[in-house]
Amino acid sequence: MIPLDPLPNLIDQVYARILEAISDRTLQPGQRIRQNELADKLGVSRQPVSHALHLLHRQGLVAESGKRGFEVTQLDPSRIRQLYEVRGAIDALAARLAATRAASDAAGRARLDAALAAGRGVDRNTSLGELITLDVDFHRAIYQLAGNPVIEETISPQWPHMRRSMATVLSELDYRGSAWAEHATIAAHILSGDAKAAERAALAHAQTAGRMTEERLRATDEAAA
Repeated sequence: MIPLDPLPNLIDQVYARILEAISDRTLQPGQRIRQNELADKLGVSRQPVSHALHLLHRQGLVAESGKRGFEVTQLDPSRIRQLYEVRGAIDALAARLAATRAASDAAGRARLDAALAAGRGVDRNTSLGELITLDVDFHRAIYQLAGNPVIEETISPQWPHMRRSMATVLSELDYRGSAWAEHATIAAHILSGDAKAAERAALAHAQTAGRMTEERLRATDEAAA
């Protein structure tokens, strides 16, 4: 039998750190990743870095570049649009189900209230990484309140890509406030038990974010051409 890898936890930590750097643009799309340099920055050997990069490669977040090298993949506007089409349907379902359960799930309501309160505290000094985390936490609170674990199981593999797309729109200061205003509307409908309104608001929010992201990415591509 093949011996077990003795460093699974370290690999997970390195993976999470690289993923965070890709998500918040510390590592830019198209940027070459040098394993030795990255290992030195993280204070680890090359082995866990290599394992983590291969995991990221399988997810399409990095691509092979040259001899045994990797680079951060570019965001594909068409792929992002497709992701948001699916996410819109999932978020609409989650919001509708959450609204039907809000009255009977005190813990779920509290999680949603807390996530909304945390997000409303963002300002111009809030880092991009924190903005993304707060956004994800809000949507996960809705998924949990929906009471259907398949929702989060379905969307979880896509979160790394969604985090990258979030960075595209959340980096715009004028969208920070409007994004949380939309979140507040969704939460209000859920907490009042209005399933249809919650469903519509969640779908509209995802469609707006998807459209803004695709437009921004296409504009960036055109400027670089």
